[in-house]
Amino acid sequence: MKMTERPSMLSPFGVRNYRFQWSSDLMTSCATEMETIILGWFIFIETNSVPLLTLFASLQYFGTLIAPAFGLAGDRLGHRNVILYMRTTYALLAVVIAVLALTGTLSPLSALVIAGLAGLLRPSDMGMRNVLTSRMVAGDRLMSAISLSRITTDSARIVGALTGASVVALLGIQWAYPFIVVFYLASAALMVGIHQPSSKPPAGGVVLPFTPVKDFIDALRALGNSPPHLAAMLLAFLVNLMAFPFTLGLLPYIAREVYQAGQAGLGYLTAATGIGALAASLLLGHLGHSVRPARMMLVFGAVWHCLILLLGQTESMLMGLTVLAMIGAASILCLLPLSVLLLRGVHPDLLGRIMGIRMQAVYGLPIGLLVSGPLIDSVGFSWAATLYGGVGLILTVMIGRHWFPHLWPASVISNHG
Repeated sequence: MKMTERPSMLSPFGVRNYRFQWSSDLMTSCATEMETIILGWFIFIETNSVPLLTLFASLQYFGTLIAPAFGLAGDRLGHRNVILYMRTTYALLAVVIAVLALTGTLSPLSALVIAGLAGLLRPSDMGMRNVLTSRMVAGDRLMSAISLSRITTDSARIVGALTGASVVALLGIQWAYPFIVVFYLASAALMVGIHQPSSKPPAGGVVLPFTPVKDFIDALRALGNSPPHLAAMLLAFLVNLMAFPFTLGLLPYIAREVYQAGQAGLGYLTAATGIGALAASLLLGHLGHSVRPARMMLVFGAVWHCLILLLGQTESMLMGLTVLAMIGAASILCLLPLSVLLLRGVHPDLLGRIMGIRMQAVYGLPIGLLVSGPLIDSVGFSWAATLYGGVGLILTVMIGRHWFPHLWPASVISNHG
């Protein structure tokens, strides 16, 4: 390949392992989106409680606290193996819900408990995907590969949201869940087809001892010694705390209470977010390594919070769909460059732990969700969105200003796509 020739956006599909992983990610994402829509609506309709709705959404991210442990397990046991175990567990938990629904014994409490169990694993899934992808493809194709991988989540948000709402409306929750079980089983089967990347043998053939505390400290030290990585971690926590609650938990409330829409309307709102995200993923995949990751994550982190401010002022369904599509695009244009930044500049043997710590930033989401429920009850949706968006925007600007020399100049390593 000539130096001036840019790799094709679809070039990662030339790697066999990547094709299997991409397909497995797509199956998992479709099942997850259907499950989130179905259970979120079930709990809200059965209880009519915004705090319980936000509790359900936050439980799906409960495992952020132990995400570094999964990252360490991936570094030691192989990231493909750990992802396979996780997706098999998703299928088993979905079987339990399907049985409860078919027997008429599914309750909001049991749905919350099972969501909490799945939530121990789910936050680590995306980080592990990215690490596995980074081990499969060349560095100049990483942005395209991560963007294409993200498309599985974005397209699933569109298809899964519309399908989940439609299937429940037509057949009921008891007949919708077998579809979810099939998707999860297919995703696990596809992971089996991936050839586990071989690890380099340790120097002298000596097997290193298992020292989880030291391994975790090594990862923290690597982050502390890299200002761009530390800034990216703080921004990831911030957007999960202040921005994500409005699209990953509060959409059932927005659909019913703000736009007076039913379950079909909820599907449209979720799909709109996915359409914007899908468009942004395709754009980043096309741009590839020409993207300047640090600059882009800062700019669109600020744009994202501005759009949350705007969402709080919308009163019509059409305007809400438009703003949510823009929010979906801004979130991807912020977070995918952030992920690529984190996957570079650290030792490959630390990647699992680094991304595990990155997933701990997702813990901002359950905090933001749990605070947003009572806040909306107290001051209303519009004021809550204004507060979240305004504070998030101010803190994003502060992050950019504090680490400006490490994040903005085109010459710094964090802006090498």
